[in-house]
Amino acid sequence: MDQGDAVPLAELLEERRFLLDVAHGTPAGADAAESVVDETYRRWYGLSDAARRRITVPRAWLAETVGGICREAERETDRLVANPSSGAAPRTSEAGPGTIRAPDATRRGRLRWGSRRSWASRRHDAVARALCRACVAEDGELLGSLLRPDVTALFDGGGKVRVPNGPVQGGRAVAESLLVLLSGRPRPALSARSVNGRTGLVARHGNLVVAVIGLDVTGGRVARFWIVLNPDKLRSWNRPSASSVTPSKWPGTEKGPPQTSACEGPSHRRDDRI
Repeated sequence: MDQGDAVPLAELLEERRFLLDVAHGTPAGADAAESVVDETYRRWYGLSDAARRRITVPRAWLAETVGGICREAERETDRLVANPSSGAAPRTSEAGPGTIRAPDATRRGRLRWGSRRSWASRRHDAVARALCRACVAEDGELLGSLLRPDVTALFDGGGKVRVPNGPVQGGRAVAESLLVLLSGRPRPALSARSVNGRTGLVARHGNLVVAVIGLDVTGGRVARFWIVLNPDKLRSWNRPSASSVTPSKWPGTEKGPPQTSACEGPSHRRDDRI
């Protein structure tokens, strides 16, 4: 895994908003924008690792791809309008929004949260809270001390955000990836919460949950992380309640409520599962 694959969460949020704006400004329009952006990220992940490394400005490549998909879809529509009596079903090109495919869950390495159902132990809770404090303080030394040397982190972007392609392995690489993800401005608010019945971490941008981090603790250190950034899997965490209103889309850089962090204990909630 190239460390260049790690991107601050704030940048990922703004990048997707930017691509949606690009798609909205094309003939595809607002209705097709989400599908166009999803197809764009599918093509990004369809590139080889070497090809992605040769792209020095990923956002420029992504924006150009959005425009290309929209233009190809427009040409396909024009062809059908010009030849309505062909009787053939609309031809689905690889690029057209009509052919948007969900990412292959198996090929993407769908994240699994582990089969053991032991409820959060005191040791697990203590490690998770210390991990939260280390990330908030950007304390790489403390963070590294909480990880096993062979720790593994799996990132699930669902093909909808730009995350490391494949597992990140080793204490140093995982620590750097976490600190990069949670850096940037505005920084997400991080808190210790119940995730699948065990204490994990939740990152928010304003009122919106944008990342959920589950973890396994072995021998007093973290052995494995599951980092979910796929907006589809985070919908249950973003249900509107009487006390809050959740934005319908991931925000860009617009200002939200003050960012605070609560690392001292998990808050068990009804929809704490991914």
